[in-house]
Amino acid sequence: MATDTRLYNVLFLCTGNSARSIMAESILRSIAAGHFSAYSAGSQPTGRVNPFALELLQKNHLPTDGLRSKSWDEFARPGSPRLDFIFTVCDNAAGEVCPVWPGQPMTAHWAIPDPAAVEGDDDAKRKAFADACHTLAHRIRTFVSLPLDKLDRLSLQRRLEDLGRSPTAPTTL
Repeated sequence: MATDTRLYNVLFLCTGNSARSIMAESILRSIAAGHFSAYSAGSQPTGRVNPFALELLQKNHLPTDGLRSKSWDEFARPGSPRLDFIFTVCDNAAGEVCPVWPGQPMTAHWAIPDPAAVEGDDDAKRKAFADACHTLAHRIRTFVSLPLDKLDRLSLQRRLEDLGRSPTAPTTL
């Protein structure tokens, strides 16, 4: 985990801000409180958190308080948190023109298949959500273990991008 005492602000972006980015926010809040502040937003928020995402987070005792689907515009306004890192977790959001973020945060794309798009019975949907959550947890755990205060900006950027290309890894939440 980052060894300096600085608190880093991290924003996870997705189009709808109802599943992947919400789960990422919760995971980071759970494993790195005190070192990172986690946020999530969407370019076209659905206005609700996906019930399968909430169910999975609650089942795994991850924080759900304050989670809501919101626009990324909230983080481009004056007075919003100065962002250090922004991770897009869906291909659609990665391809959109983003707002100008205060503070020139580092960005990387961590594509995760959309569990909310999975069709089938509830068990198939739950499995898709669990798979997405496991991949996010693996990447986030690796991210928070990086020596952020010791890496130059270019090296850190490369590491962040490599995380987005890392294969899914089975992990416990």
